[in-house]
Amino acid sequence: MSQPLTLTSLPLFPLASLLFPGGMLALRVFEVRYLDMVRKCHQAGAPFGIIGLRSGQEVRRAGAPAEQLYEVGTLATIEELQSPQPGLIQLLCRGDQRFRIVQSRLLPHRLWVADVEMLAADLPVSVPEHLAATTRALEQVLASLRERDPTSPAAIAPTDAQLDNCGWVANRWCELLPVPLELKQRLMQLDNPLVRLELVGDVLERTGIAPL
Repeated sequence: MSQPLTLTSLPLFPLASLLFPGGMLALRVFEVRYLDMVRKCHQAGAPFGIIGLRSGQEVRRAGAPAEQLYEVGTLATIEELQSPQPGLIQLLCRGDQRFRIVQSRLLPHRLWVADVEMLAADLPVSVPEHLAATTRALEQVLASLRERDPTSPAAIAPTDAQLDNCGWVANRWCELLPVPLELKQRLMQLDNPLVRLELVGDVLERTGIAPL
């Protein structure tokens, strides 16, 4: 059995939201600890890691305790970088592969870095008939988002292949659903995309967002 790919000293960007594989995320970067990091990643064509905050705040405040991080996150590849004014960078990032933190450390200038192992990408699994309503509802939501704001990172025009992929459909719902971060994190950590979509379908049905 092959060993999982590992990365050392991956810079991390802790957030109170998550980026899933295949998703898009817009970020406004203004903290000193992240400005230099994203510039270096962009220049090198290297990713950084988006990781969920178990506790703590996104913006560091003097005297605040150190952030507590979840163990599984997603590599973020910078698609666009703009600096409209000094001390501000606007990013558009694409979610790539998931990773698990092996060891993390906080550098003196308060930037988190971690040694991580990459997690396997979702296997392609077709959406079964009893979950087809999740796909139809997602298609409608994405069409509505595109009509309302075509520039939004969430305004994706999906392909037929994506809409018939359990992992892709589940991940887009996980990004959109108004559920606690802890639940989204548990869904991200599931290795079986069909199970992830089954659980998303349960949430959609219980909340009435998309009766199945």
